[in-house]
Amino acid sequence: MGRNSFLVFLVLLTAGCASRRLAGTDLERVARPAFISRIELDAGPRSFVFREDGAYKDKLKKLEPKEADRRLQAKLAAAVTRFEVSERLRVNTFRHLPRERPWVDSLDPARVATMLESFLVEEVPADAPDYDLLTPLGADAVVEFVIQDYGMRSDGGRAGAYMRGYARMFKLNGRTEIWRRPFRVDRVSEGAEHLDPFKVGKEPSLFRQELTAMLDVIAGQFAQELSPPDRKASAPLPEGAGPDSVHTTGREPPAPKKPPEPELSPGELPDPDP
Repeated sequence: MGRNSFLVFLVLLTAGCASRRLAGTDLERVARPAFISRIELDAGPRSFVFREDGAYKDKLKKLEPKEADRRLQAKLAAAVTRFEVSERLRVNTFRHLPRERPWVDSLDPARVATMLESFLVEEVPADAPDYDLLTPLGADAVVEFVIQDYGMRSDGGRAGAYMRGYARMFKLNGRTEIWRRPFRVDRVSEGAEHLDPFKVGKEPSLFRQELTAMLDVIAGQFAQELSPPDRKASAPLPEGAGPDSVHTTGREPPAPKKPPEPELSPGELPDPDP
C-alpha cells in the first residue's frame, strides 16, 4: 500500500468523533461560500522528539533534549511557513471540488482576506475573525479550516510528522453548522517510515515534503465530504464560465527560497541563531 493510502486510512479512522456529515439538502441552500484557512496561535510547528523519547540520548551527547527540540523546531519553522501550511489546505481542497455551484460562486480569497484584514500575508491570524464582515460581500456561508497543532514527535526511536485540527462549514445567518470534520494525522502512530530528526536538521525540506503530503491527503478527504452523494446533481459550468474567483482560488503560494544547509557531523543539530 502506498504512502498516501495510509494517510487516507488514518484520516478516515480518527475523524469520526464530534463530526457532522454535510447533507445534500443543506449544500443546495448555499449560494455564495467563502473559504478561510487559519492556524491557531500556539499550533506550531512544534518538536516533541527529544524530550519525549529517550532513544536519542546517546546521539545528543551533552546537548539537553529541550535545547535539541528548540533547535529542531526552528528548522521546522524555516522549512515551511504557517501561511503556506494554511493556504495549501484551502487551495487544494478547493481544487478537488467539482466545477459547479455553489463552489464556482465562491468569494475571491483576496477579497475575503482584505475584508478580514489578513491580506494573505505570512502571519496567519490566530484568532477567529469577525465573519459578519463577509456579509456585505454577499457571502452566506463559510468553509473554515483550522489547524490546532502540527510538528514532529517520536516514540521508541521512530519519528514523524503529525497534525490535528478541524474543518467546518456554517451558515452566516445564525451560525448554524452544516458540516464539521475533526482530523488527526500521526505518521508515528501509523508506523510510517522513520523521519530521522538529525537528517531533518540538515535538510528541513524533508519535513516540508512530509507535511505537504499530509495536507494534500486531508484536502482530498475534505473535498469528498463537501460533495455529498445525496445532493441533486447540477450541470457543471463550461471552462471559463463563472466568476474570476474560480481561477484565483486555485493559486498556490510559492515555495520560499532557502540558503544551502550547512554540513553537520552525526549527532549534531545546528543552532538557529549563529
